[in-house]
Amino acid sequence: MYQKHETGKEGENIATSFLQNKGYKILQRNFKCYYGEIDIIAKDKEEYVFIEVKTRSSSIYGKPKEAVDKTKKRHIYKSAEYYSYFNHIENKPIRIDVIEIYKKKEKYIINHIKQAITEM
Repeated sequence: MYQKHETGKEGENIATSFLQNKGYKILQRNFKCYYGEIDIIAKDKEEYVFIEVKTRSSSIYGKPKEAVDKTKKRHIYKSAEYYSYFNHIENKPIRIDVIEIYKKKEKYIINHIKQAITEM
């Protein structure tokens, strides 16, 4: 379990750097509330972006995005709603993305899926 946690944190760090290089402003990482956790909250121009990061070093268990099942999507969506309400941005444009990171030895392949989760 520890290795899995380390791989996840490494993936989140890579995703954060990737987003910053694309001009995103990182607002918060690992936001937790009653509904769940959001890996990265960022701002892309005027849009608030809630990002789930999934990292895999093998395809044995499927693609990273496949781990974002219906239950996980609902938790992310409800957490984003809570963050929006708590931070008074409920009338601002938002979207929910998934970033897949494939780790192949010391190389990484990043797949940024914008608008991966729509209303539930």
